[in-house]
Amino acid sequence: MNIASHIKYFVNVQVGARSYIRLKRRQGARKPRIPLNWNTKCLAPPLKIDGLTKELIALHYLSGRYADGRKSVAWVTSGAPVEILQALGYYVLYPENHAAVCGVKRKVVEIAGEAENAGYSRDICSYARTDIGAMLSGKSAVGQLPKPDLLLACTNICQTVLHWYRVLAHHFDIPLITIDTPFIYTESSDADIKYVKRQLEDSIPVAEQACSRRLKYKKLQDVLKMSKDASELWLQIMQRGRHRPAPISAFDQFIQMAPIVEMRGKSATVDFYAALLREVDERIEKGIGAVVHERKRLLWDNLPIWYRLRYLAEYLGERGIAVVASTYTNAWGELAPFMDENRPIESMAKTYIHPILNRSTGSKLETMKKMSEDFHLNGVILHSDRSCKPYSIGQIDQRNKLIREYGIPALLLEADHNDPRSFSEEQTASRLDAFVEMLEN
Repeated sequence: MNIASHIKYFVNVQVGARSYIRLKRRQGARKPRIPLNWNTKCLAPPLKIDGLTKELIALHYLSGRYADGRKSVAWVTSGAPVEILQALGYYVLYPENHAAVCGVKRKVVEIAGEAENAGYSRDICSYARTDIGAMLSGKSAVGQLPKPDLLLACTNICQTVLHWYRVLAHHFDIPLITIDTPFIYTESSDADIKYVKRQLEDSIPVAEQACSRRLKYKKLQDVLKMSKDASELWLQIMQRGRHRPAPISAFDQFIQMAPIVEMRGKSATVDFYAALLREVDERIEKGIGAVVHERKRLLWDNLPIWYRLRYLAEYLGERGIAVVASTYTNAWGELAPFMDENRPIESMAKTYIHPILNRSTGSKLETMKKMSEDFHLNGVILHSDRSCKPYSIGQIDQRNKLIREYGIPALLLEADHNDPRSFSEEQTASRLDAFVEMLEN
C-alpha cells in the first residue's frame, strides 16, 4: 500500500467528503424535512435518520473509489460470510447492493443494456445484468467502482451467483472463493455444518494471501460480535412493527436495511441501528404511524420493487394499507441467534447455511404464517419476481395454502425487483385495487 494513495484517501474522503456530506446533512436538518411532493395525507414524514443513511451509503462508495493502493478490495455476494474479510481489513463491495442503488436511481435499463448488448440474456437476474454491464462499461449510479482483488460467492442465496462470479473472476483475472452451502429441506445436520465450516477454514489462507495479511482471531471475534449486535438491533426495529399503528413500514425497512447488508461487522452500523431504534420508539410514544390512517396491515414477500418503492407506498397508504413486515428484511435479523463470537467459524457456518433462500418453500410458508400472527396481519403480497427465481419458486402453492388452509388473503404480484421493463403500472394498480376491495369485504 503506497503513501500517495493514503494521502489521496485522507484528503478526498476523510477531510473533504466527510465534511461536505455532514455539512449538507446539518443544513438539511435546519430545513423542513418533508419533500415538497411528499403525500403527508397518507404517509408520515420521512424518518429523521434518512440523512445519516444517505451519508453512510455515500461514504461507503466514496471510500471504495479511493481504495486502490490503500487497502485490498473484495466483491462479495449478499449472503457471504463477510466477517472474515472485514477482520482482514478488506474494503468490501456488494454488487447486489450496487445494482439496487442503480435501480432506485433508474439507471438499470441503460447499464444492464450494456450486458445485453454483449450477449447476456434478459432472463438472467437483473442484478447480475446490471453489474456485468457496469463491469463492461464502467457506468454506475455511484461513480467509479474499485477493482476487486478477491471475489467471495456463497451459494446460500442462489446458483446464479456462482456463474455470475465466475464471469467476474475471468474478467478481472483474480481469485474466487466459493462457499457451497447444502440446501436445508427440513433441518441442517452436523455434517452440513462441518462441511461449511471446513470451507470457511480453507478460505482464510486464500483471503490472507490476496491481502498480504494474517487473520487475527480476536479481531474476527470482535467483528462477529458487531455483526450480531447490529442484527439484533435490526430485529428489534422490525418487531416494533407489531405496534398499531406501525411506526415503520416495510418500504422504510427496504431503505434502512442497506447498512446491515453491506456494512456488517462495523461499529458505525451498530451505532446506526441503535439510533434508528430510538427514533422508532419515539414514534411509538407519540403515536406516529408510517401510514397516517392505518386500517389494514400486510406482509411483503420477496425482494422490493426498487424503482417503484414510493409509488407503492403512497398507493397503498392512500387506501389505509400499511405494509408492516417483510420476509426479505426479516432475513437479515432472524439469524442473529446463530452468531457466537466465542465460536466464530462454527457459528458462521450455522448462520450462513440458514438464510431463507437456502431453506425449503415450506419453511418460508411457516415463516409467513408466523409473521402474519405476530404482526396481526390482514393479508400478504407475494412479489413474483421475474429475476429472483429461487425466491419466487413455490409462491403459487404458498399463496393457495395461505388462503385455503390458513384463511389469510394473499395476492401474487408480478414484476422484477430491478428492471422496470418488466413492470406494468396499470396491471399492478388493477390487481392491488381488487385485493384491497377483497380485504374490505
